[in-house]
Amino acid sequence: MEFGVFILAQQRGYHQTSQQVIQNSIEQTVVAEQAGFNTAWYAEHHFNNYSLSPSPLMMIAHMAAQTQRIRLGTAVCVLPLYHPARFLAEVGFVDTVSNGRLDLGVGSGYQQFEFQRFGIGIDDAAAIYDEFLDIIPSGLTRKAVAYDGRFLQLPPSSIAVRPVQDPMPPLWITSGDPAALGRGVREGHNLFVTALLQGTEAVMALRERLVKVADDNGKDLDRDVKFGFLRCAYASDNDAEIAAYLDCARFQRRISESLKYRRAQSEDGYMVREVPSDTDPTMEQLRRNLPVGSVNQVIDKMLEEIGILRPKHIALQTQLGDFDQKTMLRQIELWGERIIPAIRQEVESMNAVAA
Repeated sequence: MEFGVFILAQQRGYHQTSQQVIQNSIEQTVVAEQAGFNTAWYAEHHFNNYSLSPSPLMMIAHMAAQTQRIRLGTAVCVLPLYHPARFLAEVGFVDTVSNGRLDLGVGSGYQQFEFQRFGIGIDDAAAIYDEFLDIIPSGLTRKAVAYDGRFLQLPPSSIAVRPVQDPMPPLWITSGDPAALGRGVREGHNLFVTALLQGTEAVMALRERLVKVADDNGKDLDRDVKFGFLRCAYASDNDAEIAAYLDCARFQRRISESLKYRRAQSEDGYMVREVPSDTDPTMEQLRRNLPVGSVNQVIDKMLEEIGILRPKHIALQTQLGDFDQKTMLRQIELWGERIIPAIRQEVESMNAVAA
């Protein structure tokens, strides 16, 4: 069982400077490596405070020099916002400077606000994304690649800096579209999924959807597909800490949904207002839904969800809203010292019994 930290780099208000947010991301990555996490994942968003990570590949290039062992992943590169030639070259460069530690997560994007400012029609995002998936394996594994698609054109081109990983960095597919996930399954890529802030029933439904995707594409989910599960979780005996973490998690969903459904409001054109909605979970619902509570409660809840979903990777959301940095660094250390070893031991025992 692998564990990662997912770093969104959010700015909840002007009491946080952009420099502080990015520095927090750097510190969390370094501590995650020291704590024994397998991977650090970085988001991509633009033009608002939902995430201050405009280029996960740039972040990885920086963190490659700050770390030695931890793998570094994009979660995700929004492919329609890139030119394929530059994207392939930067992927090769980043895998090289990280000494083969890149995990390449990709997606099609969902925030119209971002697409408009890049001059890309969001209605074309899925089709552009599909063409990128045609190009990426060829561009990273062959001496030269050419492509003539509806949206993307690339004359015969050679990527000068080749990836270190053979044949290429692992590709992680994230999408709510069964067709996109199905293509990832057929082509042997990894998947990245989430149940958002929902509880056990949503995890069960997610498992059913993934089983169907795998079956529909001639694969066995457990045998043939590696997939990661993004989850908010927090262990503490301090109720105020848990409440603060859950409040930041709810902030994230409020901003994300307001951008996704195009109802975002801003008084200055940048900082998106946090507006409660009828779909907001209550704090008590969040406590029931998510692995939060004492260390043993979190371990038990995580094991329950792992038993249902059976992912190969858990990505813990660490940098949310304006949660206190020193407290979060202690949380990452706590996972490394107590929670991850306990979960791994139980999962190994479960797998041994199943075998």
